[in-house]
Amino acid sequence: MPLYPPASTHGRVLAFLTMLLIDTYVGPSAIEGVGVFAAEPIRKGQLIYRFEPGFDRLIGEADLAAMPESIRRFVERYTYPHPIEAGKLVLDADNGRHMNHSLQPNTDFKDSVFGYAIADIAPGEEITCNYAEFEPGFYMLPSMVTAHAAAAPMQAKANGSGAHL
Repeated sequence: MPLYPPASTHGRVLAFLTMLLIDTYVGPSAIEGVGVFAAEPIRKGQLIYRFEPGFDRLIGEADLAAMPESIRRFVERYTYPHPIEAGKLVLDADNGRHMNHSLQPNTDFKDSVFGYAIADIAPGEEITCNYAEFEPGFYMLPSMVTAHAAAAPMQAKANGSGAHL
């Protein structure tokens, strides 16, 4: 069940986004927590993304120091370098920020202004990209899902709510 299912009017799916040029929804991902999924058939070679200045939130790297630690962690996880302006980070305002990394992606983002499907993508299929294509110096952050799952049994035991033999 998607977290943000596409809206429908008279049987027609409505787009939630303007940067992603396709209808998508956010749902549970086998890759990491949640991901972005196709809500319509996408053809190989189809333009799926166009950078739109002013639509997304731009954050100055210099401004990060003044932000609370929890916000800095959020910005680190969900932003990427601006394709033109050095020192600026882009926070996607659409479902694109939930697109997961894959070494075998079904999209091509080598051009930081446009993104294309490199395979047919069926409705319900997760849309993935290779972060290294548009983020110089990309490195994979630790999984938040794995970290929280590992911490849960320890927290339960510390709180006295673990199973007793």
